Amino acid sequence: MARIAAATSDGFTVNEHFGHAKFFRVYDLGEKGHTFVEIRDAVAVCQHSLGHDTTRFDKIIELLSDCDAVLVQKIGEGAAAYLISKGVRVFEVSGSIDAVLKKFIENGIL
Repeated sequence: MARIAAATSDGFTVNEHFGHAKFFRVYDLGEKGHTFVEIRDAVAVCQHSLGHDTTRFDKIIELLSDCDAVLVQKIGEGAAAYLISKGVRVFEVSGSIDAVLKKFIENGIL
């Protein structure tokens, strides 16, 4: 079983840039499908006037510490490298959360 967090603004599609995500929907994935777990509120890590701050990245990593991967529509190279260096797998994808998770399960991605 794997746990995935999806950055979404509408609750149905992976449509948020990592740095702008205000919440993540968390799912458990198994061989037979996926199950919604909960919504986790976040503070957007990208504050336009302040730029990037790894302290905010660390807060998101802590918030999603039980997740095996994070799904985002976009993420900057610096943010992606930082998350990967901390052991967080990040996937840039788009489309409905259900369709993306189904594809992950079918292809054994996690």
